[in-house]
Amino acid sequence: MDELFALAEEQDGLFTSKEARSLGIQDSVLVRLRQRGRLERMSRGVYRIAHYPAERLAQYREAILWAKASSGPEDIALSHETALMLYGISDVNPSRVHLTVPESARMRRVHPKWIAIHRANLATEDILLHEGMPVTTVERSILDVLASTHRTEFARQAIADAARKGLITPAQASGLRKRINPSSQSTSLSTNASKVKVNEPSTT
Repeated sequence: MDELFALAEEQDGLFTSKEARSLGIQDSVLVRLRQRGRLERMSRGVYRIAHYPAERLAQYREAILWAKASSGPEDIALSHETALMLYGISDVNPSRVHLTVPESARMRRVHPKWIAIHRANLATEDILLHEGMPVTTVERSILDVLASTHRTEFARQAIADAARKGLITPAQASGLRKRINPSSQSTSLSTNASKVKVNEPSTT
């Protein structure tokens, strides 16, 4: 348990079975610890130290760990409405945690209902570490939401909030406003954000 606690300490009490195996702790040990009430199984391949103090970002960390569990992709990021909420630049309150994974990623067909999976090949510059988690940049997040919802007023609000908070420069804000102009949207959203496909939720 000391090894698992050290592993989970920086992830709000969470860890994957793959991470445990890297320490030489086999799945059978995790099963026994779960049966004894020392661990909680959050989703397939993701465990939580029982009675670990809950933290406001735990669900987002769990979503990332779920995607990375077993042989999942490494280059993923919280995105879309979830990213905007984490940046605090809109009044959106998504019911699911949005994740973007590579188009070629081989994900499990069954996944938690509360996770929405988008597919797009993110460039390195599209991802930032925000509170220790990979999150798409403000610019990318706004364009992704616009591409998937076509809500220009929502995008304009996010741009205004981001500029006011200093998360984007005036030049970046101006560039985004030009790109969301409805008259030029068909050509301005030329990144692979417009090609994102969302997997319908399934049960755990």
